[in-house]
Amino acid sequence: MARVFRGQGRNKVDAKGRVSVPAPFRRVLEACDPEWKDGLQPNLVVHYGTSRKKFLEVYTMEAAAEVDAKISGMTRGSKERRMMEAYFNAQSHPASVDDNGRLLLPQNIRDMIGLEGEALFVASHDTFHIWNPETYEREVAPQTEAMLDELPDDVDPLTLLEAGGF
Repeated sequence: MARVFRGQGRNKVDAKGRVSVPAPFRRVLEACDPEWKDGLQPNLVVHYGTSRKKFLEVYTMEAAAEVDAKISGMTRGSKERRMMEAYFNAQSHPASVDDNGRLLLPQNIRDMIGLEGEALFVASHDTFHIWNPETYEREVAPQTEAMLDELPDDVDPLTLLEAGGF
């Protein structure tokens, strides 16, 4: 099983804050949770960050452990480590996918990104983002198009992987 999220999905958010996680995303969460086995639901970490962040970033257990290891490698007691602990650890919500494939997002976390009615799931390599669909369409989609418009028509964007990016 690949350990990379791919694609997008749009699902309804119910009144209790439950939203179905796209099935392909659930398979990646399962593959990247060292404690997961058949009959259990995968664990994950929802990072909500600060008010400057307009989406929720969902980490697999492996991806969260990678961030935790980098924080642990910083000098204990340093200003930078304390800032990263406050930013990542204190502004994260541990969760799991329920038996019906849903994720429960508490009201205070939904309020941070104005999430109600529908959620847009967007793959982002080893994490995925949960967006208010209107915010994504207004802010992210145009930025992506503008970056692609900077390329000549005959250039495949994948060639930028070799060239070092934009």
